Amino acid sequence: MIRGLGKLPWRYLGLLTSALTLTVSCAVGPEYIRPEAPDMKAWIEKEDPAINTLPSDLSRWWTVFNDPVLNALIENAYGMNLSLQVAGIRIFEARAQLGIVVGNLYPQSQSARAGYSYLSGGETSANTTPTVDLSYAEVDIGFDVAWELDLWGKFRGAVQSGMRNLDASVASYDDVLVTLTAEVARIYTVIRTLETRLTIAGENVKMQERSLRIAEAQFRGGAVTELDVVQAKALLTNTQALVPRLDTGLRQAKNALAVLLGVVPDRVEAMLGERRPIPDAPGEVMAGIPADLLRRRPDIRFAERQLAAQSALIGVAKADLYPHLSLLGSIGLRSSNAALTAAGFPGGSSLGNVFDSGSIEFFVGPALSWNLLNYGRIKNQVRVQDARFQQLAVNYRNTVIRAAQETEDAMIAFLRSQEEAGYLAESVDAAKRSVTLSLLQYQEGLTDYQRVLDSQRFLAQQQDNLTATRGSIVANLVSMYKALGGGWEFRRGKDFVPEEVKKDMGERTDWGDLLAPSAIETPLPDRQPNRRRPDW
Repeated sequence: MIRGLGKLPWRYLGLLTSALTLTVSCAVGPEYIRPEAPDMKAWIEKEDPAINTLPSDLSRWWTVFNDPVLNALIENAYGMNLSLQVAGIRIFEARAQLGIVVGNLYPQSQSARAGYSYLSGGETSANTTPTVDLSYAEVDIGFDVAWELDLWGKFRGAVQSGMRNLDASVASYDDVLVTLTAEVARIYTVIRTLETRLTIAGENVKMQERSLRIAEAQFRGGAVTELDVVQAKALLTNTQALVPRLDTGLRQAKNALAVLLGVVPDRVEAMLGERRPIPDAPGEVMAGIPADLLRRRPDIRFAERQLAAQSALIGVAKADLYPHLSLLGSIGLRSSNAALTAAGFPGGSSLGNVFDSGSIEFFVGPALSWNLLNYGRIKNQVRVQDARFQQLAVNYRNTVIRAAQETEDAMIAFLRSQEEAGYLAESVDAAKRSVTLSLLQYQEGLTDYQRVLDSQRFLAQQQDNLTATRGSIVANLVSMYKALGGGWEFRRGKDFVPEEVKKDMGERTDWGDLLAPSAIETPLPDRQPNRRRPDW
């Protein structure tokens, strides 16, 4: 121990300054460059007049259906969906994780100590003399610090990775929000489609009941055999059997919507209100250009941010190949009440002298460590991180390709389902005319009842097909907007979780300002975002 604060070796400040300079200037590991994504120049269906390739705002794409109930449902889902809340809480977790790695940039170990001890040695112990007090108490008060300097960018790389992971958690939240808005719109469309199919089934039941009464009257009059009555009744009951099947699907769709809204199923009816028709799809769809996917789709941003975070971890692993320089220091006060009475020694001290200048002791100095004989463990750890990086790089490209595929699939399905609906509408009109004519001819005895049965069966089938296809048009358009990555931007300026969730977390744990409304927006992948310093 070096006694006396006045003897502090200030020359160590020069060593500290040099070490800090190296900390700023030296870093190992690859420089991250976002990989080139597969390039798609234009949509395959770009020439279709229904596809608008001009820049467009898809932040509230569901408003194109002009359905106030759908708008309200999506707003409610944004505020109450539990999966979205979990994704928002993961952002808080990522903020806390970032705070941990930021703290490693500073002295990693700082500890205050205070202790009292009483020692009583035996008179027959080795190296004892009559002049030494074998029984005494001692007080020790001090502060110890150890700081591993970031010579090779190990800790800065971890911070960089933590920041990119925070970006990834925000992108993951946005991806959940895109899926949520699309799923609410899809289930809502299913509900309105099933309601319409039920209405049509009811109309066909009434029409077929009238046909059955006509067949029974004809049978009673001796104009036809009982076969016509039996066939009419078979068609009627078959149509009636469709109603409970559709009603089951409708109830299940409403239950699925309840989960998306974060409520129990019995609350959905009031939120849906009266039956409404299937939403009308607009004649022109805002698609933008394929390059917009890289900017808009959260899953692509998530994959890219994961890749960037992993790139930094390669440097973190590689830093262990090089020497580690640490600065160690301790300063404290120590005093005992041992009595030293031999010639040439002071008369003794007391515990009360602990705050005297003569009780000060300290040490400071550098320490160097180097894992030389690591048996290839460190190199293989670097290789592990590099392999993970390459996996994520391939996954990033695959995500971009899959995004283009999903958009093209939804786009062609939307366009062709509109064509299909046009043909089915003509078929329904013709089937209605066929039912009218066949029934008139049957009543006049010009045709048998089989033709009436066939025309009514075909009408019911085509009406149901047309209704289902109209629902598919909307569902395909919803899928297209989802594939384009629309729907997450409207959360800008809002918090990631409801206020009551933050209140519960704040009452349970001291979160500092990490639960405050975030100013984080999605940063560009090639620049460092400007953020609040985490509460480390």
